[in-house]
Amino acid sequence: MPESHVVDALLDRAVERLSGARREGQHRMARAVADTLAGGEPLLVQAGTGTGKSLAYLVPAVHHAVTTGERVVVSTATIALQRQVVARDLPLVAEALAAELGRTPRTALLKGWQNYVCRNKLEGGYPEDEPALFDTPASGTSDLGAQVLRVRRWAEESETGDRDDLQPGVSERAWRQVSVSRLECLGSRCPFVDECFPEAAREKAREADVVVTNHAMLALAATGNPGVLPEHDALVVDEAHELADRVTTQATAELSQAVVEHAARLASRHGGIPADELVAAGARLGAALAQLEDGRLRAGLPDELRVAVTLVRDALRTQLTALKPAGGKPEDEAGTKLAQAAVLELFEVAERMLADPVPGKGDVLWVARGEPERGGAPRLHAAPLAVAGLIAGGLFSERAVVLTSATLTLGGTFEPVARSLGLGPGADDGEPAWQGLDVGSPFDYAAQGIVYVAAHLPEPGREPATESQLDEIAELVTAAGGRTLGLFSSHRAARAAAEAMRERLDVPILLQGEDQLSTLVERFAAEETTCLFGTLGLWQGVDVPGRACTLVLVDRLPFPRPDDPVRSARAEAADRAGGNGFMQVSATHAALMLAQAAGRLIRTTEDRGVVAVLDPRLAKRRYGGFLARSMPPMWRTTDTETVRAALRRLAALP
Repeated sequence: MPESHVVDALLDRAVERLSGARREGQHRMARAVADTLAGGEPLLVQAGTGTGKSLAYLVPAVHHAVTTGERVVVSTATIALQRQVVARDLPLVAEALAAELGRTPRTALLKGWQNYVCRNKLEGGYPEDEPALFDTPASGTSDLGAQVLRVRRWAEESETGDRDDLQPGVSERAWRQVSVSRLECLGSRCPFVDECFPEAAREKAREADVVVTNHAMLALAATGNPGVLPEHDALVVDEAHELADRVTTQATAELSQAVVEHAARLASRHGGIPADELVAAGARLGAALAQLEDGRLRAGLPDELRVAVTLVRDALRTQLTALKPAGGKPEDEAGTKLAQAAVLELFEVAERMLADPVPGKGDVLWVARGEPERGGAPRLHAAPLAVAGLIAGGLFSERAVVLTSATLTLGGTFEPVARSLGLGPGADDGEPAWQGLDVGSPFDYAAQGIVYVAAHLPEPGREPATESQLDEIAELVTAAGGRTLGLFSSHRAARAAAEAMRERLDVPILLQGEDQLSTLVERFAAEETTCLFGTLGLWQGVDVPGRACTLVLVDRLPFPRPDDPVRSARAEAADRAGGNGFMQVSATHAALMLAQAAGRLIRTTEDRGVVAVLDPRLAKRRYGGFLARSMPPMWRTTDTETVRAALRRLAALP
């Protein structure tokens, strides 16, 4: 019997365990995933909200891994989905399939090294980063020290040492006191090597049938660290629309006077060698950067900056040569390891920034001032012009690949996402060397939702919000009786709208940044007439079913900023190659974000509501059709009164 037919029956069994109903889209996806794992071409499968895509890929993945002995890696972008897969979906599938497969499938969760407690560091095996960690005259123990003590007590009982298992959590600063990076780890020379949490997680992954990880780990593998993942024959990427951006973020490097001085302090303190040359080179780097305005370095490094980066690189090379493993106390060796890791990482960054530019390839370089809390000093950045080759070569080569998301078709086609992930046309006939499948959604979008474009408003300009736009927001929110998720293009715009609505309306207005995001979302979901306004953190991943989210407001089309160094460079490269840089980069980004925004509205078959786009360009510009086709197929209108009446009817429902 073909594997896809076996998977059909197994999926029914798993869904039955959840007391769920059969969904044809879920079965179509599961059969396609099974065929791909059995040797088919890379598969891009769009599965709308409510399809149950996690089970649709986990059932064939588990069946394939156990019956063939080929390990499958599953990656998610968000912690929420990773927790759902690890804590609920995968155990359910493993239990449901155990009898059929003859044994219980082995599963594992794998994260980056610094997500786990380092027993050696916790027990004082590394020199203290914070000399006054436990010294506070008033209480005898600082808040930071108290957090570290709590981690120590927890680690004595924890089976995983995984930071996400520590509830409540601790601050970033506190976690740095109890964890190390892979480069900082002592490896086999560590006195706690037999009790090492991150190594135990990797050993479990090496024995598992299915390993769950995250896009940050995939990005590490794609950018030249293949050993971070266990050997595997198949890869399933959920939330695949985020993969290219995650790889770009992982591959972005930074160089500044502050990070050079930090490396110099580590080398001097833990390596016991003078670092005057490195400090002087860092000062020259800072002076060279201070002379430059923020923005892209289109012609590469200016002469003075190139000299400064060269001096930094050469001084770092000298430090690397001088930093030898220390004898004596184990913590001295650990200190040297800390210094070596910092110096080596920075040396590789400087080498990379000095590389000769290659037309159409290589890095995008730019200068940016840091945030005020980081001193506002200028920093030099480098990011890859393209990551498609890194992804295709580092992640997809010689293995079965499944890419899935609720938003993979942009402008009605899979091609933009496929292109961004390095899946090009076939070598012979030009046909795509991949398959695209849209299994739809169980929702009746045309009956459940309205997309309203405020075509009468002026096109947005530089100001965060116009009076006419604020009037429109007030009227729509009033008609909806609150119940509004406001998605804005900037913090300034969100703040301006929130302050104006607080003056004009009686409904509660929550604003991103005034509390933890998770707390704000919980309040928004619990208090039905409340509104929540914010920016990027709300455009994706917010799941608030029911009447609490009846209206989703989008203030303007989410094009990237014109001065975004990486996207502007990619658009120019596309133009030079004979393509349309605006459509391939800016419009594609906007389409993806708009699709994600619209996806916040309909979360169950019972939800009803309106997505209101307060940017007339969606209705009036030629590219508007491409963006509109990327959104769920809701009923569309530009008639203001029709939308207000619909919102009033929904607000009046018992």
